[in-house]
Amino acid sequence: MPFILTYNKKVRQALEAPANLSIDVLVILGLAGLLVAIASLLGHATAPRPQGVEIHLQFRYLPLYAFFSVSRAVIAYILSLIFTLLYGTITAHSRLAEKFMIPLLDILQSLPVLTFLPGLVILFVRLFPTSWLGLELACVIMIFTAQAWNMTFSYHTSVRAIPDALREAAAIQHLTVWQQFRFLELPASMIGLVWNSMMSMAGGWFVITVEEAFTLNNVDYRLPGLGSYMNQAQLDWNWPAMIAGVLAMITVIVVLDQLIWRPIVVWSERFKLEDVSSAEVSHSWFLQFLRRSRFLKWAGSLMRRRSDKAEIAAHVQIEPMTEQSLKKKQIQRGIVSWIVVIALIALAGWGAFTLARLLAQLPIHDTPDTNGWLAVLWALVLSFLRVFAAVTIGALWTLPAGVLIGLSPKWSNRLQPIVQIVAAFPAPMIYIMVIILLGKMHIAFTYGCVALMLLGTQWYILFNVIAGAMAIPSDLREAARIYHLSVWKRWTEVYIPAVFPYLVTGLITAAGGAWNATIVAELVSIPGRQDHIAFGLGYLIDIAVANGQFPLETACAVTMGLTVVIVNRIFWKRIYRLAESRYSLNV
Repeated sequence: MPFILTYNKKVRQALEAPANLSIDVLVILGLAGLLVAIASLLGHATAPRPQGVEIHLQFRYLPLYAFFSVSRAVIAYILSLIFTLLYGTITAHSRLAEKFMIPLLDILQSLPVLTFLPGLVILFVRLFPTSWLGLELACVIMIFTAQAWNMTFSYHTSVRAIPDALREAAAIQHLTVWQQFRFLELPASMIGLVWNSMMSMAGGWFVITVEEAFTLNNVDYRLPGLGSYMNQAQLDWNWPAMIAGVLAMITVIVVLDQLIWRPIVVWSERFKLEDVSSAEVSHSWFLQFLRRSRFLKWAGSLMRRRSDKAEIAAHVQIEPMTEQSLKKKQIQRGIVSWIVVIALIALAGWGAFTLARLLAQLPIHDTPDTNGWLAVLWALVLSFLRVFAAVTIGALWTLPAGVLIGLSPKWSNRLQPIVQIVAAFPAPMIYIMVIILLGKMHIAFTYGCVALMLLGTQWYILFNVIAGAMAIPSDLREAARIYHLSVWKRWTEVYIPAVFPYLVTGLITAAGGAWNATIVAELVSIPGRQDHIAFGLGYLIDIAVANGQFPLETACAVTMGLTVVIVNRIFWKRIYRLAESRYSLNV
């Protein structure tokens, strides 16, 4: 079965290398070590959980804590990837499902994780009261909520932007739904999906200090990991431990970048949609190392042979698509879409009833015990202005920087590790330093908290713009050179229009990330010092969770969700349609 997208032969030639038996030994040992690590993780999850959790600040515990944190992030990413492919495929193929599921995605990505955390922790602890498994599952799901949304938006956008010519080619070859997914939709979305995957991992690290160091009503629900280690170090004002935690986090990010993300980025360039191969190619030493393994080549060829046999058997059974069979297929898709929509409506109805009961308990005006609806609305205005400022400032520098990085494989090779480290580093770990700097600059925290939000949201825009620039076909760039376009015209007529769909996706996810960041940016507690407060929805959610004020927490979450939906329907939806209809390659 031929591939639909052009395969970049220069990429493959640059990565080919002679096999080496000693590398096979290292690869097999690495796989064996991975199995041992999985077994150790399962053993920890099923071990008895003590009532009081002690986080040790000795340096020798850092490798173990790093292993736990990385394992949670990887498991959450796998769940996010599965969710992305299922959810994104349904919304991309069904206009009916898209009308309900995309607004739902907008709400989910904007709600702070702290609104889900108390309920999930209590639920899973009650399901698994004696082991670590309940807390581990709750933590993984919370990391999932910080990873899945931008990946899903990126995949949905990429699938919708596939050129009609490729769709027609798939129809002529009578590809099944699975074959379209495997040979067309997944390759076409690969570059954006890879870069958003890196951003998702960064989003998971961003909230790890909240999730691993969670306490509720003076009950300790902490988990051993880098996040809880840094939290404990800050509580004790142990500067050597804080520095060691920062160095450990940087080491983890660099190792993951070199062993996982850099090889995947280089590999994903084969799926670039172009007629002319680029003269420059990216490189990864670890990918070259793996390609010299006979064992991996044998395993890969075995999997390809089995897959090809299954594809050939399925293709032989396919009959030419007739008008009757086409209608039958459309009816089947319609039935599936209606089932999904009805299930979502039923779930939404049950949730609306529960929410209404909680919202009715919140007074309109403030009381001595809690804030009222008027305070929630004023907090919404302040948080909205901060979100707008953070997204705008982030876009001003990430658009040019992302295009320059994405257009140059040389600069991509040099800057990707740096960008990955800065983006993936949990910003709350350095909030104390930023607050001290804001104080020296005499900037009030009410305004300065925008800088804290910016630390966690600007990377959504940057990574999407880089992916968009990398996906620009080389023939378009060559045409700009042939016609001697000026630098200004190249940017305004080629580069920015080409990355505009990716930019819109980045802005939407960045806005959601900014709303999510309000819970850690509008209230920063420094042990032994006065809390830094910026009144807003994030601050109200923090105090509501800390004091067990569930009606206030629910009111803030619902207000935030409704605001995101309204803004997306009025503003972002129009921009998204413009990007899809005017600036997509599918025109």
